[in-house]
Amino acid sequence: MRLFIALNLPEEERERIHAAAKPLRDGGFPVRWLEPHRFHLTLKFLGEVRSEMLPTVERVVERIAGSTASFEVEVAGFGAFPTIRRPRVLWVGVTPIPALRCLKQDLEWALANHGFERETRAFHPHITLGRVDSQDGAGVFRGLDELSASLDYRGTVSVDTVDLMRSHLSRKGARYSVVKECDLDSRAPRS
Repeated sequence: MRLFIALNLPEEERERIHAAAKPLRDGGFPVRWLEPHRFHLTLKFLGEVRSEMLPTVERVVERIAGSTASFEVEVAGFGAFPTIRRPRVLWVGVTPIPALRCLKQDLEWALANHGFERETRAFHPHITLGRVDSQDGAGVFRGLDELSASLDYRGTVSVDTVDLMRSHLSRKGARYSVVKECDLDSRAPRS
């Protein structure tokens, strides 16, 4: 099964992000836009995981979540990877506060002990809004940089759970389901 670890957003926040990104969707850019119910922040992509490894992964995620205090993150700013002029992914950013970075690192190290490769690229927390459909040149995205810079969106999300997610691939795109929801430690002081 194809698994990843994510922070899911409350429905109201997903809808606010979707509404704020409307000018991007209306811009006529060759992008496959995600529906709001698919918005999440990926902490770690695990890839194909054998079913016999599932209990181990669940225990690791539950242990890390249970030893992490609940926290809040700010969601703000639109951008693209690898660049706004030649994007492959359009996103809304998430402020990389220490609590979020520590949660990510704790998951990386704990899962590495069970054979999962540690991510070595820099962590740029974001929520994917769409993926580029076209391999056309940069001219296709003329004006995207100004448009994304002109959008004003800010939100704060309480992080109280970490979810082990399954990705079901089909011709219609990926569908996600929660395999296990793990609570963060709400008794500890928020960071």
